[in-house]
Amino acid sequence: MKLTFRWYGEDDPVTLSQIRQIPCMSGIVSAVYSTPVGEVWPEPAIAALKQQAESNGLAFEVVESVPVHEEIKLGGPDAPRLIENYCENVRRLGQAGVKVICYNFMPVFDWLRSELKRVHPDGSNSLAYDQQTVLKMNPAAGGLSLPGWDESYSAPELQALLKRYEAVDEEALWKNLETFLQAVIPVAEESGVKMAIHPDDPPWGMFGLPRIVTCEENLRRLLSIVDSEANGLTFCTGSLGANPQNDLPQMIRAFASRIHFVHLRNIRITGDRCFEETAHPTPCGSLDMYAIVRALADSGFDGYVRPDHGRMIWGEEGRPGYGLYDRALGAAYILGLWEAITRRDS
Repeated sequence: MKLTFRWYGEDDPVTLSQIRQIPCMSGIVSAVYSTPVGEVWPEPAIAALKQQAESNGLAFEVVESVPVHEEIKLGGPDAPRLIENYCENVRRLGQAGVKVICYNFMPVFDWLRSELKRVHPDGSNSLAYDQQTVLKMNPAAGGLSLPGWDESYSAPELQALLKRYEAVDEEALWKNLETFLQAVIPVAEESGVKMAIHPDDPPWGMFGLPRIVTCEENLRRLLSIVDSEANGLTFCTGSLGANPQNDLPQMIRAFASRIHFVHLRNIRITGDRCFEETAHPTPCGSLDMYAIVRALADSGFDGYVRPDHGRMIWGEEGRPGYGLYDRALGAAYILGLWEAITRRDS
């Protein structure tokens, strides 16, 4: 297992010098954020990111993410050009020593929460999702402000994009994902890169948009589109775990050979399609983190792991879900679980 940490570049309040002080931290997970979605990343920008990491004693072997342009998800007329740009990014990242690329195929909206600072009894705060609150939202009407959304589209652009998606159901989205994978996976194989799709977060449709990377059946279908080790998964426990019907340890054992990257975090399910993010340990939420890590160890997992969304604790301010302190605690907890499980079995 290789422990990594998400870093959002020089604008991130969490610094590389802080990340390197987390015990057993092997590398960062980052991206070139200055290039518009769909365009080719400049080689000097990739090299600079690699140099920044290595100068702080950290590897840069996982990219999260190379975003998939909406035209590709829509199967629009510009999709072939954008897919070729994507392939060129895979080639360039492979040449730079990147081993895994995490990406997603969620239409329009990336991860969705209804609350960014839900206050808990201990005084910490975290991200939360309430289905009834989301059902009252109308993104096309404006007034919606969440990370990754409000800076991406103007109100007219968002309205037009949502209108186009009215013609895209789940099967159409599957078809467009198949087109993407059939073009990208051979390039990934040649470049020594493993593609690792992130599940939909949360794992159900919203605002009339289809979501397809949601459950064991759909993960199996996805992996069968191109039966290659390079066509793999980012196994995010918080995303898949939001649906109690997803048996996470069972899914890990089923797809072990195709899991290349793992996001470990805990959530507390508070109702039907309602949850809040918690500290990482099992007693803090609804997920059995021991059983999850045990399944990884039993399966011989030797890929990349990162502590995912953390709470804001000890008065820290910063990017919601991505503070330093609680994620560092999560990293230490993950290491403890891993050592206890693997040493007991040796």
